[in-house]
Amino acid sequence: MHKLLCAALLLLLPLLWSKPATSSPSSGHRYKSIFSFGDSFADTGNNPVVFGWYSVFDHVTRPPYGTTFFGRPTGRNGDGRLIIDFIAENLGLPYVPPTLVHNGSFRRGANFAVGAATALDTGFFHERDIPGGSSKFPLNTSLGVQLEWFESMKPTLCRTPRECKNFFGRSLFLVGEFGVNDYHFSFQRKTVQEVRSFIPDVVATISMAIERLIKHGARSLVVPGVIPSGCSPPILTKFAGAPPTAYDSKTGCLTAHNELGLYHNLLLQAALAKLRTKHRNIKIIYADFFGPIMEMVESPHKFGFEEDVLMVCCGGPGRYGMNSTVPCGDAAATTCRDPSARLYWDGVHLTEAANRHVADVWLGEINPSTGVSRKQGAKGPCRLGRHKI
Repeated sequence: MHKLLCAALLLLLPLLWSKPATSSPSSGHRYKSIFSFGDSFADTGNNPVVFGWYSVFDHVTRPPYGTTFFGRPTGRNGDGRLIIDFIAENLGLPYVPPTLVHNGSFRRGANFAVGAATALDTGFFHERDIPGGSSKFPLNTSLGVQLEWFESMKPTLCRTPRECKNFFGRSLFLVGEFGVNDYHFSFQRKTVQEVRSFIPDVVATISMAIERLIKHGARSLVVPGVIPSGCSPPILTKFAGAPPTAYDSKTGCLTAHNELGLYHNLLLQAALAKLRTKHRNIKIIYADFFGPIMEMVESPHKFGFEEDVLMVCCGGPGRYGMNSTVPCGDAAATTCRDPSARLYWDGVHLTEAANRHVADVWLGEINPSTGVSRKQGAKGPCRLGRHKI
């Protein structure tokens, strides 16, 4: 697996780090609004509404969700602000309102992201009996559905092609993260190798969505990669019976699941490079989600985190603080004393402290004057960004 990924990377390097022949929009671009698509990493409050449609109880409506910053649950999957909140703050924009909750204007931005959303449409999973059993997931909130919501809203924002070009040309579009739920749902029924075969479909879906948004007038798009699932407490809990050889001896993460994420990110970056070549006047930014999380896992003290970095802050009894019968928000759940000293909040989701670091890295590309600048490139023996494949 390592050799195959290395070979693929070496073939794609010229494409990944080639510069467009003409200049992209200025790095000093002043955005007037943010339009967001994604899952629970970006959802600022749509989650409880959608879950209500399907009669699924949503624990994010209970404390201690939101208490670190907002003082109450807001529908966000975390103790406080998400990455998108820090981006909005940095750009001098209001927090991006969830479209299913907000009753006011969306001219300063709209958030279509929904917790548990997938890139692929629900039919893909139901045809394969994923995740199986009596589960209602995935719900009908895929990337395609979210784009339909955006297209339905569009006439309220602009009326003519010229007006839309001007309006969306001053907007920042966040497309994702997408892929994590596609893979995590699939892990319930499929092997890592079987799930790996879905990756080209997921990446193609994201690529087509970007093309669709560009046709609507989007000029600046941020497209995040996926997280290192092998370090995610829910995945570590589900595969707790894996043999010792399945784990990275340094981090305690599951190697095969992390390699799957690296492969997704490799294909996504190649797809984005092709889009940049096709649309040379469009700013398309790849946002590294994998790298910043691995940095926090590998060097927790550097970020003020406790040594047992894979433990969640809020949950029930279990090796990683994870328990399917006692989720965060349950009356029997416990919460750590200091969420800012933890990487993970309730499972796959990050604490506000971790979200802040990821946001800083992304802002290094979105708004270089204030973010943490990071030059990506191959370093050492077959590396993607700062992490070995």
